[in-house]
Amino acid sequence: MFRLFDRFSTGFSAARDCWQVLQEDKSLLALPFLSGVSCLAVLASFAAPLALLRPQFLTTLLQEGDAIRPEQVPLWFWAMLFAFYFFNYAVIYFFNAALIHCALFHFRGMPLSVTDGLHAALRRIPQILAWALVSATVGLLLRMIENANDKIGRLVSALLGTTWTVLTYFVVPVLVVERVGPLQAIGRSARILKDTWGEALGGRVGISWFLLPFWILGLCTGALGFYLLHSVPALGAALIGLTILYALVLGLVNSALETILLSALYLYATQEEVPDSMDKKVLKRAFEATS
Repeated sequence: MFRLFDRFSTGFSAARDCWQVLQEDKSLLALPFLSGVSCLAVLASFAAPLALLRPQFLTTLLQEGDAIRPEQVPLWFWAMLFAFYFFNYAVIYFFNAALIHCALFHFRGMPLSVTDGLHAALRRIPQILAWALVSATVGLLLRMIENANDKIGRLVSALLGTTWTVLTYFVVPVLVVERVGPLQAIGRSARILKDTWGEALGGRVGISWFLLPFWILGLCTGALGFYLLHSVPALGAALIGLTILYALVLGLVNSALETILLSALYLYATQEEVPDSMDKKVLKRAFEATS
């Protein structure tokens, strides 16, 4: 119990250090922003034609409403869903790779521009596309399992999906640095995770706790906006709009912090190198706790 608490405490400290990195180089936020915009563009490119031609399948694409069994869905839809997953994952991995590249160089006292990160990600396009292909295949299989049975299928899909997410936690930094194929990257990620699972979990929980006051502030502002919507409509609408914008920015910060933490954990786990911009005692104490 105390070791688990210590890991979460260490994760909070690591989240604070990642926040410091982000403060030193705010341009890194551009990468999760570009990723989000690109993902919305991918979604729109699939959802808009579907809404016009086959609107009955739009809720299935968006995973809303009741699940449709595989035998009720034509093959073309599964092919389209696979393509959607592939392009969506490719976009996410591309910008994550760019951010990881920038973070790793920042840790070594050699900050790069966003453009440098994008160029580095372009050089990893074969690895990124190969990994997106594997992820899309797994995602489609999990979706078919989920649709096969309302309750059991969803439970099995959730368990397998969680296991897959954990197992592949370090795949993208492995692809960025080591230039291996997707299957080798999965094995490498699993080996790194074996040494860092506590820190990876504690770090992500630490980021959640670190940002909790900011989320509470946004929630209170949004609640106040809805409360004033009837008495002072203009002010209420302005507060609601401000809350939505605030939540989007906070989501970008959360995504950036998680990727920066991932980069730091990978760097220390593989090279025993503590980033200059992070507290050396934090990472060392974290990894000593697993030995």
